[in-house]
Amino acid sequence: MNSSQPYIPQAGKRPGERRPSPERFRKSKRAELRIWWREIDRVLLVLILILMVIGTAAVAAASPASASRLSTTNVALPDLYFFSAHVRWQLLGLITLFGASMLTRENARRMGVMLAGAMVLLLFLVPFIGTEVNGARRWINLGMSFQPSEFLKPAFAIALAWIWSWRLRDPNLPVVWIVTGMMLLVASLLMLQPNFGDTILFAGVWFVLLVLSGISVQRIGGVIAAGLVSVTTIYFLYDNARHRIDAFFGGGTAFDQVDLGQRTLLAGGWTGTGFWLGLRKMKLPEAHTDYIFSVIGEEFGLIVCAIIVILYLAIIVRVLIRLVNEEDLFTVLAAAGLATQIGGQAFINILVNLQLFPSKGMTLPLVSYGGSSTIAVCLAAGLLLAITRRNPFLSRETPGLRQLLSEVKSDNAGPSKSGTAKGDRA
Repeated sequence: MNSSQPYIPQAGKRPGERRPSPERFRKSKRAELRIWWREIDRVLLVLILILMVIGTAAVAAASPASASRLSTTNVALPDLYFFSAHVRWQLLGLITLFGASMLTRENARRMGVMLAGAMVLLLFLVPFIGTEVNGARRWINLGMSFQPSEFLKPAFAIALAWIWSWRLRDPNLPVVWIVTGMMLLVASLLMLQPNFGDTILFAGVWFVLLVLSGISVQRIGGVIAAGLVSVTTIYFLYDNARHRIDAFFGGGTAFDQVDLGQRTLLAGGWTGTGFWLGLRKMKLPEAHTDYIFSVIGEEFGLIVCAIIVILYLAIIVRVLIRLVNEEDLFTVLAAAGLATQIGGQAFINILVNLQLFPSKGMTLPLVSYGGSSTIAVCLAAGLLLAITRRNPFLSRETPGLRQLLSEVKSDNAGPSKSGTAKGDRA
C-alpha cells in the first residue's frame, strides 16, 4: 500500500479501535441479565405472575358470559373470544413488564416523568378528539384505542415522588403546593370525561405520598376536610355518581349491577360450582372486566377469592418490607405510590363486588380482561420491580429519607440553619 495515500477510517470506527465481537456482545447481555436477576425482588415478581395466571383462568371462565351478552343476531362471538384476546394482550403485557423491570432506577424515573407529561397532554385532548362510550369520553384513538388515565396511573406516582424529592436539594421549595396543583389539574381533567372512580384512585395515591412525606398532622386534617367537601360537591354536581351512591345506601334491587355481582359471588359457596358451570354469571354485565371477581367466586369458590385478596395484601406487604432499610426518598415514595395504585384499584373493585362500595367501573388489576389497560398495569408492575431493585451487597442507599424527616422536624420546631445547610449539601 502506498504510504502517501490518505487513511480513510471506517464508519463508526476510530483508528486502532476494534469492533466488539458478537460473542462479547452476548456475554455483556448475559451479564446484564445476571445483574437483573440478582437485584430484582423475585418474591414480588412471583406474586405478580401468580395473579396473572389466575387472571387467565378467570377470563376463560367469564368469556362465555360476555361473548353471549355482546353477540347480536348478525354477529355471534365464540365462547372463548375474550380469552384468546386476553392471552395475546397478556403476552404483550409480560414483555412490557420484564422490559420495564430491567430499567435502572434513574431510567425508570425518567420514563415515568416523561410518560406523565405525555398522558396529561392527551387528557387535555380527550374532550375534543376522544371517543365516547356509555356516556363517558375517556378513550382516545392514536392507531389504538386506549385511556390516557390508565397509563397516567403509574407515571403519576413516579412524577409526584420525583417532585417530593426536590426537598432534599432545597427544603424551602413549595413542593406541597406543586404536587397539590398537579393533583387538582389531573382531577379536573378526569371529571371532564367524567371519571369519578379514577379521580378517587389518583387522590388516594396523592394522599398516601403526602402522609409519607412527613407533613404535619394539622395539614393532614385539613386535607381530609377538603376531600370531604370535594366529594360532597361532586355528589350534587355529578348525576351519575349521585345515582350510584343513592343506590348503594338505599339498597339495590335484583337488577342492579352491584347486587347481581354480590349474588353471583356468593352463589358458588366455598368451593365453587366448577369451571364453566356457573349460571348467574350469564346475567352479569362486564363479567370479564369489572365483575370478574364475582365470576371467580361462583365458579372457583370463596376460598380462591380469599387467596386473591391475600396475594394483593402480600404484594403491598412485600413492597413495604423491601423499603424498610431504604433511605432514598424518591424510591420510598415512588414504590409506595405504585403499590397504592395497584392495591387501591384492586380493593375498590373487590369492595364493589362485595356490595361494600358504590359501582366505579374499575377493573381488577393483573386479573381482569383488558387491552391497553393490561399493558398499563404490567407497566406499573414492571416499574415497581425496577424501582425496588437493590444490590444485595449494599445494605443501604443514600441518606435521603432520614435527612428529610429531620428537616421536617426542624421546620416544625422553627428555622434551623443546620437544616438548610444539610439541604444545600444534598
